[in-house]
Amino acid sequence: MTLFWLLFLATPALVAEVPSKADQIAASVLASPEERRAEVTVLGYDSHSKLIVLRKGSNDLTCLADTPGDENFSVACYHNDLEPFMARGRELSAQGYKGKERHEIRWKEVDNGSIEMPRKPRMLYVLRGKGFDSASGNVIEPYLRWVVYTPYATPESTGLSTASGKSPWLMFPGTAGAHIMISPQ
Repeated sequence: MTLFWLLFLATPALVAEVPSKADQIAASVLASPEERRAEVTVLGYDSHSKLIVLRKGSNDLTCLADTPGDENFSVACYHNDLEPFMARGRELSAQGYKGKERHEIRWKEVDNGSIEMPRKPRMLYVLRGKGFDSASGNVIEPYLRWVVYTPYATPESTGLSTASGKSPWLMFPGTAGAHIMISPQ
C-alpha cells in the first residue's frame, strides 16, 4: 500500500457533523421574538450540509440555523421579504466573495433590479454564542443583536449617527444594504 493510501485511510473525514433537525429548529428560533417562534419558517442543513427548508412556517419570519462545522454559533431570523437578499449573500459567500466585495455586488444587483429588496424597514435578529446546549435548549453565552434594514437610509433621513457604539447607529448609509444596528449590551 502506498504512503498516500495509508495517510488517507488514517485521516478522519473532514465532514461537519450536522445537528438533528429538532436541534437546528430549537436553536435557530431562539433569535426570533418568543411569541412568533411557533410559526417561523426554518432553513437548516441536511446530512450533507446542504441548506434545506426544515420547517415551513405561516408567519412573515424565516430563521436560519447555525452553519455546521463553523466554530462560532450564529443563528438569525429575518423578515421573509429579505430572503432574496440573504440568499444571494449565501450564494456569493459559497463562491468565495467576502466582506465589502460581497456587499457591493448585492447592492449593485438591488440597484439594477436583479435582486428584490423591500423599500420599507424590515427586521433581522442575530443570536450568537459559544454553542447550543440541546439538553437545556439554551445558547451558551448568548448575545442578541437587532438590525433594521432601511435601504438607502442616510443620517439625514434617520437622524442616526454612523459611529458604532452602544446607541443605535446606521451602517452602510445611502446603500441598498443600509441598516440600523441595535446592540443592547
